[in-house]
Amino acid sequence: MIDPRIEKLAKLCVHYCVEVKPKEKVVIEGSIPSLPLMRELYKECVLCEAYPQIMPNLEVLDFFFKHAKEHQLEFVSPLARFMVENVDVHIHIFCESNPKYLSNTDPGKMAKYVSARKELNDIFYRRAAEKKIRWNGLPYPINAHAQEALMSLEEYEDFVYSSCLVDRKDPISEWKKVGRQQQKICDFLKDVDLVHVVGQDTDLKFSVRGRTWMNGCGKVNMPDGEVFTGPVENSVNGKIRFTYPGIYQSREVEDISLTFKDGEVVEAKAAKGDELLQQLIRVEGANHIGEVAIGTNYGISKFTKNMLFDEKMGGTIHFALGSSYPESGGLNQSPLHWDILKDMKKDGEIYADGNLIYKNGKFII
Repeated sequence: MIDPRIEKLAKLCVHYCVEVKPKEKVVIEGSIPSLPLMRELYKECVLCEAYPQIMPNLEVLDFFFKHAKEHQLEFVSPLARFMVENVDVHIHIFCESNPKYLSNTDPGKMAKYVSARKELNDIFYRRAAEKKIRWNGLPYPINAHAQEALMSLEEYEDFVYSSCLVDRKDPISEWKKVGRQQQKICDFLKDVDLVHVVGQDTDLKFSVRGRTWMNGCGKVNMPDGEVFTGPVENSVNGKIRFTYPGIYQSREVEDISLTFKDGEVVEAKAAKGDELLQQLIRVEGANHIGEVAIGTNYGISKFTKNMLFDEKMGGTIHFALGSSYPESGGLNQSPLHWDILKDMKKDGEIYADGNLIYKNGKFII
């Protein structure tokens, strides 16, 4: 018998997160272990009279990166281009049977592969900003991710489904409530110019003047719980040290410190994975911040090495190197969007135009 929470997660995604409509073209992408959730998503889309298509992810990139020649790394499939140009809804399930399977991949090959796909990213983000494509990323709990989070599978399942609020009687009503609460924060921040972030080994200033603060209430990610925007591109100055590892394609980059001058990274170092860090910031547009976000989901209280959850953690902030979300007014373009997380619960402060608005992991407005 299927876990009823899987059915509820599928209903939440299809009817609330992406709001599938009749005759829309829907792609459902996920790994083989996530088939139970893919099946439920497919059923809900069919009942909506949409046109769903399942795309299984066979997790073969490790072989590809090991053997691919340069022309293969730079090749962009016309099928991938067709999908990003024509699909109405894209649902991606984050579920890897081995989250570490790319750990020994050549960083240079990864950077080249990412760079070649810049145009696809640009098309996707433009269509999303124009509301021509809706998308959502959501989890499916399996043992591999439970082990990464240092939990039993049963504990991890409870963690995943409670984070998505599908353990509640009416998850859609619960997420609408989150949206109303977070909109108050977005409304307060919409007239702010200068933001100043202070914390351990951190003193960073940037402008958000004219930018839109977005309300992360389940429409793009599930679970959700964040407010975010794109800083003015040349306004970022100062330094930041990230508390948690930056995780990219299953590889961990630990103890990242970045220094910015007029929006650009002028110094970057990491205690572990520095080679990958240096390769990634050489990707076009990746030496600028595309997103700054504040996590508001206090139901997520533990770092799990899965940014789908971790970036929403209440009491944290995260910055993304690379592409901005055009909806926020951000202009930075890059094939990379890499979220890196910092704990703010101890000695963390955020000032808006000189006024303290956030202290030790919580808003005080």
